[in-house]
Amino acid sequence: MVASPSVEKLFLASRVFERAGYKRRGEEVLPAPRLTSPMGVYDQILGPLLIGILFNIYLYGIVTYQYASYYRANFNDRLTVKCVVAFLFVLDTVHSAAVMYMAWVYMVANYANPTALQFGVWPYPFTPIGTASSALVTHLFLGDRIYRLTQRKVLYAIIITMALPTFGLGMASGIEAWIIHVNADMPRINGLVIAWLSMQVSVDIFLTVTLSIILGRAKTGMPSTDTVLRRLIRGAIQTGLFASIFSLGDLFSFLLLPNANFYGMFAIPIGRIYSNTLLDTLLVREKLKMEMSSSAFERTSRVMGWIPSMKVAPGVAATNLHIEVHRNLQDSTDILSSYDDERKNVPVNPV
Repeated sequence: MVASPSVEKLFLASRVFERAGYKRRGEEVLPAPRLTSPMGVYDQILGPLLIGILFNIYLYGIVTYQYASYYRANFNDRLTVKCVVAFLFVLDTVHSAAVMYMAWVYMVANYANPTALQFGVWPYPFTPIGTASSALVTHLFLGDRIYRLTQRKVLYAIIITMALPTFGLGMASGIEAWIIHVNADMPRINGLVIAWLSMQVSVDIFLTVTLSIILGRAKTGMPSTDTVLRRLIRGAIQTGLFASIFSLGDLFSFLLLPNANFYGMFAIPIGRIYSNTLLDTLLVREKLKMEMSSSAFERTSRVMGWIPSMKVAPGVAATNLHIEVHRNLQDSTDILSSYDDERKNVPVNPV
């Protein structure tokens, strides 16, 4: 018996439906049940973590360009400044490579093993250790700049007194997290994390406000001088503002959403933010060098502590910073003024 063409078409259509994941029940065509990926249950754990890692990689690309620009500029900086830049570059590279390895462990090697998310991979507890190290270097660097501008040892001592305990709390948080290892037990270090991030935000805000006040008082109303000072103030504000925002995001997400990984989204990039803002304050000299004479640029670099300074009597450098920055223009003005006076005193011979 030969089947009619219409019957063959119906048979073929039913096979197509079955292959597409549909089943027939009487006259009604119903979709077959579909298996969902087990990773969908862990979106709030892996999603924020992946965002933090990708943003960290983006910032690492920026700071790598800044490192290359710094060494290409060949600044005659103090050995301490060069060591700070080299240390931050090594730390940024190690931490960025470590968090990429962590992404591989969670999302590739253990894709079908969700129980692996219950345990912390070593780059996770290393994050507060690396962040605390970057913060300490940046805080001491900016504290040294404040001391060179004000010559106030008490103010510098206050900054060191705040920065060292902050570093210790960050190290303790990372070491405790490393020992605990189980993510469900991480609330045991809530007190350490709160103390660490609160202190870190306090130091950032204190440094930002102090530098802004010091440099703001040095304004003279002269456009070229104030442009230089505005750029230095911008660098100081960037250092504290962005780091404080991410530290506060890390703190609140750690306390309010302990079962998700939103705190990792904020915690992982903080170290790169410190490096980015510190390098920005160093690279701003490229533009200043083009706008200022070599002697004025050298004097400003000595005042700011970028290059080795000659031994001089202590004084309040911030109040005289505009003189150092603008002395080349003042010299030019004096020359022009004396030239005009001489022309006025020359007698005019009648024709």
